Amino acid sequence: MVHIFLPKLRSNWLRLPGLPAVVLAVALLHGCASVPPPDSQMNQAQSQLRTARDAGAADYAPVDLGFAQDKFQQASGAMASRKYDLAAQLADESRADAEVATMKARLGAARSQISQKSTENGRLRSELTQAQADAENQAQQSVAPPPSNVQETEMTLPSPAESTVPPAGDDSQGGQQ
Repeated sequence: MVHIFLPKLRSNWLRLPGLPAVVLAVALLHGCASVPPPDSQMNQAQSQLRTARDAGAADYAPVDLGFAQDKFQQASGAMASRKYDLAAQLADESRADAEVATMKARLGAARSQISQKSTENGRLRSELTQAQADAENQAQQSVAPPPSNVQETEMTLPSPAESTVPPAGDDSQGGQQ
């Protein structure tokens, strides 16, 4: 046996005639105030874009910077259309792309500095090698070999034990002639 309680339900709805109006009003208010404008996400994205430009992303990561700028433009358009969910999502994507561009720009700048330092080190090594070779050449030229017409003689000095020193005041050798 199946009982149908529809007449009773209808009678309850008839007793509360304002209930459908209240439900409709709550639904309308909920739809209007569902998502607040994503001002903080937009500010963060804009700040990160500025940081990426300052880091040199236009030179080292132009593609990533372009993605970030395009998404920020789309987020601004969504804000103007009051599509706050979409604007918040695009602003977050723009911020993330700008962070990638910033990191790539910093990496590119560091690689450039390393390359410049390596080139400078190579130049300094070359100069040092040349200076050492020049110093060796000058040292060899300053010690000239003796002329060929001069003979070297070898002189030997007596050892200290063999030499005798005359006693002081003894004129025996110097006074006789």
